[in-house]
Amino acid sequence: MAAAFKAEATAQAVAGIMLLAMVIYTGYTIPKSSMIGALRWISYINPLRYGFESIVANEFHTLHGTCSNLVPQGPGYEDITLTNQVCTTVGAVQGQSTVDGNDFIRLSSLTRANLDKNFGIVIAFGIGFIIALLVFTEINTAVSGESNMVLFKRGTKAAALHDADPADEEKSAPGSQPVAARDNEATEEALASAPAMKDFFSWQHLKYTVPVHGGHRVLLDDVSGYVVPGKLTALMGESGAGKTTLLNVLAQRTNTGVIEGDRFVNGQAPPLDFQSQSGYCQQMDTHTPTDTVREALRFSASLRQPASVSMADKEAYVEECLKMCGLEEYADASVGSLNIEFRKRTTIGVELAAKPKLLLFLDEPTSGLDSQSAWAIMKFLRDLADNGQAILCTIHQPSAELFQVFDRLLLLRKGGQTVYFGDLGPNATTLIHYFERNGSRACEPSENPAEFMLDVIGAGATASTDVNWHEKWKKSPEAVETQAELERIHSEGRSRPPVAEAFHSEFATPWMHQLKELLIRNSRGFWRNPTYIIAKLTLDIFGGLFIGVCFVASHA
Repeated sequence: MAAAFKAEATAQAVAGIMLLAMVIYTGYTIPKSSMIGALRWISYINPLRYGFESIVANEFHTLHGTCSNLVPQGPGYEDITLTNQVCTTVGAVQGQSTVDGNDFIRLSSLTRANLDKNFGIVIAFGIGFIIALLVFTEINTAVSGESNMVLFKRGTKAAALHDADPADEEKSAPGSQPVAARDNEATEEALASAPAMKDFFSWQHLKYTVPVHGGHRVLLDDVSGYVVPGKLTALMGESGAGKTTLLNVLAQRTNTGVIEGDRFVNGQAPPLDFQSQSGYCQQMDTHTPTDTVREALRFSASLRQPASVSMADKEAYVEECLKMCGLEEYADASVGSLNIEFRKRTTIGVELAAKPKLLLFLDEPTSGLDSQSAWAIMKFLRDLADNGQAILCTIHQPSAELFQVFDRLLLLRKGGQTVYFGDLGPNATTLIHYFERNGSRACEPSENPAEFMLDVIGAGATASTDVNWHEKWKKSPEAVETQAELERIHSEGRSRPPVAEAFHSEFATPWMHQLKELLIRNSRGFWRNPTYIIAKLTLDIFGGLFIGVCFVASHA
């Protein structure tokens, strides 16, 4: 069913009705003798019926079952003998407490003589289903490849099409150009007008332990670092090193385990609404596919900015965010029809629309992107950082060009232990000199510094090392400098007043406002994509009618 239909909801509706038919006409819910003539044909094209008949006939052929319920019995029948009792099961004989399995299957319109035939029929159905799967998959794959286009809201003008040449199919296709910000001047003006972050976020001696079967496991072990406004900090390490775990711990998005150590904002405890004052972009772009980009950003601004801010101001800031993210030309395009790069920009824009004051967390923003789209996203993040944003993001195996975009690196190895934290330097020379000075091999001139460092610490696919780089880091001058810099940041920050709480309740907006916005978004999604509702109504109506017709004149 999934291969035969383009929409999941349609496939579920048809599959639901077919499943009802197969279950009812297996021969158990309604015995064959009680089926109405108009629908009895369903049992002959039902693979479950042949399997059911074979299993029951094979199991009951040699069975002599003891009856659990004889009639009559109960008060007044205490002295009755078996001669005057009978079992209530099909195939029972008066005066016997057991039922012959052969009589049971014969009277149930089943026969063991069809065992081999039924087995062959089930095999034939299986082969037929596989062939149908391959055919439908081929047909739907070919059709889907031809209908890849960006959909714009009805009644709006697609600004992305204005500059396209109709004779050039590649340029005239919305979303075919990987770089979204064609109006660089407007984008730069919007970035310059965005409120800059002025607070320093730091963490010191973080340790994160989670319970596992038979004990505990340390996922982060004595991790320290900081993020400052105007700098782009990378969080890297091999798979399982704890990159995303550290990001979640810092963003206060964990609800299990024990966290030890300290997190600071300007050397003081983070405000209680730290999550509201920071942005977090997940690796997966979770959006309502029927919403436009503008609607997605407005939804975020409406619910996450303070209720004291007027809706007009929120909408005005959303327009600025669209310019910042290079999405102004695609503001009225549905998010679900955009390519991966534009959806990633939308994800970042949704967080920026909430006006985070402290910093922005990103979990692998280049995941799933081609090289050109990845460069466009990293250049966008670089522009954000250059205009005063504090950004911390995880990234997995970047190219040398992408690696140069970052200012600072926190490198982890398995077990969540720090291997390096500090500036990268021009062409990552500071990082390379650190490893070479501590006994690593030399980095080749043409080698990617990101791959070099992972290979050196034994994090590559075939790499291994005898050096304990965590111990090397703890004894290095760079580690001492990091702790000294943290103390300096804390000392300077404590001379300023603590960051005030922007919200004094769990949510930024009242409950009724949240309910209204969610109802509007949900209703809008159903209106623009009625397939789901229609499929569910179809399943309920036809399913109910089908069950009623099946039992309308039956003797079951």
